[in-house]
Amino acid sequence: MMEPTKLGVSAINWANEDVLSLGDHYSGDTILSEMASLGYTGTEMSRKFPQEVPQLKSFLSDKRMELASQWKGVLFSDHTRHSEELKSFTDHVHFLKEMGCQTVVTCDIGGSTIGDPRREPGENTVLTWSDQEWESMMTGLEKAGQICRKHGLYLVYHHHMGTNVETRDQIDRLMAGTDPELVHLLFDSGHAYYAGADPLSLLKAYKDRVKHVHLKDIRKEVLDKVRKDGMDFKTSVLENVFTVPGDGIISFKPILEELHGMDYHGWMIVEAEQNPDEKNPYTHAKTAKQYLDGIWNEIKAK
Repeated sequence: MMEPTKLGVSAINWANEDVLSLGDHYSGDTILSEMASLGYTGTEMSRKFPQEVPQLKSFLSDKRMELASQWKGVLFSDHTRHSEELKSFTDHVHFLKEMGCQTVVTCDIGGSTIGDPRREPGENTVLTWSDQEWESMMTGLEKAGQICRKHGLYLVYHHHMGTNVETRDQIDRLMAGTDPELVHLLFDSGHAYYAGADPLSLLKAYKDRVKHVHLKDIRKEVLDKVRKDGMDFKTSVLENVFTVPGDGIISFKPILEELHGMDYHGWMIVEAEQNPDEKNPYTHAKTAKQYLDGIWNEIKAK
């Protein structure tokens, strides 16, 4: 078995956060109960969970589960919004600190197709940042990273499809342009592969900055169709481009070997944004747990 405080599973496998129709019928209690029954010990925040600290703590502790982190979309790429964005970010840090989290999952959604409030619903093309927007974004991240450091947390940037930080070149630009003590990386195997990067190479390149991990797999035949047809990100999710480790194209043994070798101590979160009516989340979470535990046992036996 993997160390109990290391392997979690995301509630997004049950109830999606980007495509709200997916899994909306699931209750928070059902989601958490299924996770716990499979032996997972942590999860990330969900719209289906209680939103206030006391109620959320009770909700999680009843199932002996912990909160690993929560997504925070920011608009630091818009320099006119820094003040209000940093205030909102600070409130978010306080919430996660009270919940005992170590990381703040952060992504700049400026120009994205996954939540930029300045854009109309249905706009499915990413608006590319100017050099000035890149600089504004990185400056804002460092300020947010200082807030995290003050409170003993890490800002981890989530490279994500449908945003301006998808590809290896974009991740490299972000990492090169920010203070490594303030801006860390969330390594996501699925988003890396989707964007054309080699997940293992990405992990090795930034192993000193990785503080949070999403273990996500890809259905290669679906991704090929996505690329051929030019599908946008949300449509690809509906087509089930993502799946759990052990059910797709990515080999996770070398990834887990690298994490073990670098003495990684953060959360590893199983995540698969897919249609739960077509791909049962409990069954898939079970598949992933068995697959990852099997690899981990092999690694530790060496």
